Amino acid sequence: MRALIMAGGAGSRLAMGEKPLISVCGRPMIHHVIDAFCSAGCEPVVVASSRTPMTMNWCRAQAIPVINARCDGFIEDMVRAVTVLEETGPVIVSVSDIPCITPAIITSIIATYRGCGKDALSTWVPARLVKSCRGGMPYRELVGTTLSCPAGLNILCGNCIDTEQDEFRLLLDEPRLALNVNTREDLARTISFLESA
Repeated sequence: MRALIMAGGAGSRLAMGEKPLISVCGRPMIHHVIDAFCSAGCEPVVVASSRTPMTMNWCRAQAIPVINARCDGFIEDMVRAVTVLEETGPVIVSVSDIPCITPAIITSIIATYRGCGKDALSTWVPARLVKSCRGGMPYRELVGTTLSCPAGLNILCGNCIDTEQDEFRLLLDEPRLALNVNTREDLARTISFLESA
């Protein structure tokens, strides 16, 4: 399964340069995410933009396929990437700022998707695990009876990417997916977690 790693945002809240390339335990943040997807048997394709030219260069140097997005918005850039790739099957879409993700988490999500009978799957974590304010109150919604936040990891059907898809909501009580790096405090928590893991 292809994995689109969305890496076109400016990362302005961190003010540390291009967010995907910020060092986390000696490696660029995006490298952690790409390695996890590769180890889970996925084919990563990075979706970068004019806001992240060094990330595009880094991907090219690492022989990682990269698509130049238009900065039209997360969803619009994702749809364009799927269209450019002419992907008709399922594709997993991930943010690039969850460096604690593991291959086991990814394979578990894919297995759930394959058994759920839906066109799409969204991944959620309990809101109690999310410590970051993410520049404001993170989006929260009930998944079943649990107040939850989106984990930034979804599977969508490529051949109907520009239409609303019937979705299975997967709630994972997984602290690693709650470590989404948007602020320097998030970065410090993430590094501390990885160093103690």
